[in-house]
Amino acid sequence: MEALRRMDSYAGPRGPVVLAIMDGIGLGAYEEGDLVRAANTPTLDWLCKNAIVSRLKAHGTAVGMPSDEDMGNSEVGHNAIGCGRVYRQGASLVNQAIESRALFEGAVWKELIQNVLAHESTLHFIGLFSDGNVHSHLNHLEAMLIEAQRAGVARARIHILLDGRDVPPTSALDYVDRFEAFLREINADGRVDYAIASGGGRMKITMDRYEADWEMVRRGWNIHVHGDGPRFPSARAAIEAHRAAHPGVVDQDLPPFVIERDGAPVGPIRDRDSVIFFNFRGDRAIEITRAFEEDDFDKFDRGDRPEVLYAGMMQYDGDLLLPKRFLVPPPAIERTMGEYLSATGLRQLAISETQKFGHVTYFFNGNRSGKFNPELEEYVEVPSDRVPFEQRPWMKAAEITDRVAAEICSGKYRHVRLNYANGDMVGHTGNFAAVRIAVETVDLCLARVIEAVRKAQGILIVSADHGNADDMYERNKKTGAVVYDSATGLPKPKTAHSLNPVPVFVFDPSGVSKARRSAHENLGVASLAATTLTLMGYRPPEDYAPSIVEVG
Repeated sequence: MEALRRMDSYAGPRGPVVLAIMDGIGLGAYEEGDLVRAANTPTLDWLCKNAIVSRLKAHGTAVGMPSDEDMGNSEVGHNAIGCGRVYRQGASLVNQAIESRALFEGAVWKELIQNVLAHESTLHFIGLFSDGNVHSHLNHLEAMLIEAQRAGVARARIHILLDGRDVPPTSALDYVDRFEAFLREINADGRVDYAIASGGGRMKITMDRYEADWEMVRRGWNIHVHGDGPRFPSARAAIEAHRAAHPGVVDQDLPPFVIERDGAPVGPIRDRDSVIFFNFRGDRAIEITRAFEEDDFDKFDRGDRPEVLYAGMMQYDGDLLLPKRFLVPPPAIERTMGEYLSATGLRQLAISETQKFGHVTYFFNGNRSGKFNPELEEYVEVPSDRVPFEQRPWMKAAEITDRVAAEICSGKYRHVRLNYANGDMVGHTGNFAAVRIAVETVDLCLARVIEAVRKAQGILIVSADHGNADDMYERNKKTGAVVYDSATGLPKPKTAHSLNPVPVFVFDPSGVSKARRSAHENLGVASLAATTLTLMGYRPPEDYAPSIVEVG
């Protein structure tokens, strides 16, 4: 790995260049429902007047998604920010693999199918059940079921994780009804038996990440594998019953359920079955993958562990080789900003709370676990609270800021990157009052970061990976009008990410960089890497997206 080249006329600031990523804080297109605009944000207002200000694209093709109708997310956003370039991402890769039939002609798909044909066993699918296109897409699941039918697979079972986060918060029945109609059609001639077997909200079972709550995974394991849970005759009946028992519950928090037929669970996972986890995004797929694959697993008691062939839609961790089998190869990402800084001998600090720790490390480094140079890199994880985010919308922003402020002034690091998770994680709850507090928390903490950067004579870059809190009301797709809840008369909450651009501020309190806006237009968040390197006094690699600023 080659080292970065220094600039001739500018050597960088005395202190570190700090990159603060405000997760989920974008630039709203509408005043109504823009809780960033509605919040009290004196620090961001001050930056608007005293920093170099611009906006960056954070969705669609600007972050490697299939089209500009696709929202960005924290994973692809941090990939782009840390890599300095745009790579074709999970959804796009899977679409291409299905359209070209590379997925179905691959060795892993053939092995999974041959296994169930040879043993007359069951093909199982587990994954996020929506078309949000952030973790998964229902079209991918349906395409694989159609292909399984063509291949002669007689029995398939689907274990659905209800979304309500990347799609409207109570839309589960829309997807269930559509899918049940699809299953009726595929089952119509009586040659196959394909059915929903179990399910539950994505924040209740299976889809934990960063080992924040293994109990979620245990519940999912028992529901999917053992069929151990509350039983219902159908997914619709389960959802309606849980909603009646828990008024106001959103889909992501719905309790788990098992579908029964003739008095028994319809689809527990047994020896010699094949299992596909059809999420393409890795962070919330790793733990359930470990439960299926690890022989010395000790996170919870798995009971009688069935011997199955397990595969992921993609490889979720390239360093740990999880899973062993996967249907679609991931993008090969190399020469990230962190790798360049390590090769150049510069010390770096990456810090966030648990909910976004992997984003400033694993995703930022191009889906790479571990450090490039342990002697030069410090990774700090502040443990997240295990409570609903709307109950503590301040999350761990203060604790992150305590550590960041101290480290900025320590003189140990040339680059510091941090993530405030509040705007995104609280934004997903749809609780308007909590979202406003979350935004104000980040703003308050940024004031302390600015002061630390000023004392250290460093430079601060403030931006975001995508929007969320800036677009909290559901809208009519044709007219843009706010959609109101007929029962309450209040705006319906929108819990998904926005398609809005994100702000970027560059603040150099010493003026040493003589920074000014570059002439480049329509830049995306991938430009934050070149911007950081430029402000540090280095020439960004030629294939990096252009810097937002020029110096010297």
